[in-house]
Amino acid sequence: MRHVSLCCLTFLAILSPAWLCKADENPRIVPVAKAWAKTSINAIIFRGSSITTHADTQYLAFYDEQARVVLAKRRLGETNWEIRKTRCTGNVRDPHNSISIAVDGSGVLHMSWDHHGNPLRYCQGVSPGCLELTDKMSMTGLREKKVTYPEFYNLPDGDLLFLYRDGGSGRGDTVLNRYDVRTRKWAVVQHPLIDGQGRRNAYTNGIAIDSNGLWHISWCWRETPDVATNHDVCYAKSPDAGKTWTKSTGAEYTLPITADSAECVWPIAQKSELINQCSMAVDSKGQPYIATYWRKPGEKIPQYYLVYCDAKKWKIAQVGQHKTPFTLSGRGAKYLPMCRPKVLLDSSDRVYVVFCDAERGNRVSIAVSKDKQRKIWQIKDLTAQSVAQWEPSCDITLWQRDNILHLFLQKVHQKEHGLLEDTPPQIVSVLEAKPQRSRK
Repeated sequence: MRHVSLCCLTFLAILSPAWLCKADENPRIVPVAKAWAKTSINAIIFRGSSITTHADTQYLAFYDEQARVVLAKRRLGETNWEIRKTRCTGNVRDPHNSISIAVDGSGVLHMSWDHHGNPLRYCQGVSPGCLELTDKMSMTGLREKKVTYPEFYNLPDGDLLFLYRDGGSGRGDTVLNRYDVRTRKWAVVQHPLIDGQGRRNAYTNGIAIDSNGLWHISWCWRETPDVATNHDVCYAKSPDAGKTWTKSTGAEYTLPITADSAECVWPIAQKSELINQCSMAVDSKGQPYIATYWRKPGEKIPQYYLVYCDAKKWKIAQVGQHKTPFTLSGRGAKYLPMCRPKVLLDSSDRVYVVFCDAERGNRVSIAVSKDKQRKIWQIKDLTAQSVAQWEPSCDITLWQRDNILHLFLQKVHQKEHGLLEDTPPQIVSVLEAKPQRSRK
């Protein structure tokens, strides 16, 4: 499990000088409020944006113990939060029904919540910087009846992307919309972008946007609702705001992308303990890095891997050394002995993989690699205590702007088969850390 008693947690594990700017700039934990913790719904990786920054104001969202959506904001650097309990509620027993937020270029908050094959639940702040929400509204009015895994992404011009699955596990499509901050309207980008053809679905690792404005997406396929049928790592990118998509070779896709046309950049067989919905990032050259885990043929133990493109050749690099075998199979939420990893790259192309592993006491851990071959990793724990079934989500806007790491943090539990852990509400916090900048 992945747990942190944040009220009494006075400090964190010692970190190496390579990670911190200065010896006195230790990571700190800034508490917000207590929240639901009997499932992992508040601290699950596919939330997309659990925490985000606009200008000098940071926002986050979570479900409280009454299953209400709670919004909070603060000025960066401060420890006091403005907190608003909204009238929105969700099915907190199901960790799929998470909350995703974003702030557009005008400063208006957007929120989508409580989906697992449900009609779209989406609203906005009533004005820039405001935590008061509008009534529920539509986006495009199309393909909004069976929404799952909603994720917002900020674009450099202030617009937003909205990615979600239309359909169910084993038979769904990946759909993409765009919000125009000037007209304040949503429009279809691709419906669908990735087509499961009624026989499978893509589980995406999110979208990454590089410094040249290219959009990158990666995914694995699932053939049935059973997680054991996950297979292959696939990839696509768009040079023109989603109108057309190409493979890493530059060959253009005929849309929508299907299992027959998808570029499989790393083949992985079914029943390989390949986990779905991890993360991806891009380096300063626009080269993609995908973080996930699986078990290689002939081996018994799943490992964390980076699948990355270096000079147009796809490679893998193992991150750390997991020692305990386990299998992934069945439907629904799972208890995972190693969480899904979050990959980040800084402005100097150092790679950071944030994870949580039972073998390390379920602490928040970070692996850092500076060598170009990604063979040498320094792994440190960012918390001294367990965070149970926590998975990483971070303030990606702040990271991309300033290379400052702010992680959404809460001790949460997750049992299988819809069972609840009998645990009281736990504190939601922000874990703040700042990597050392490169010396010119």
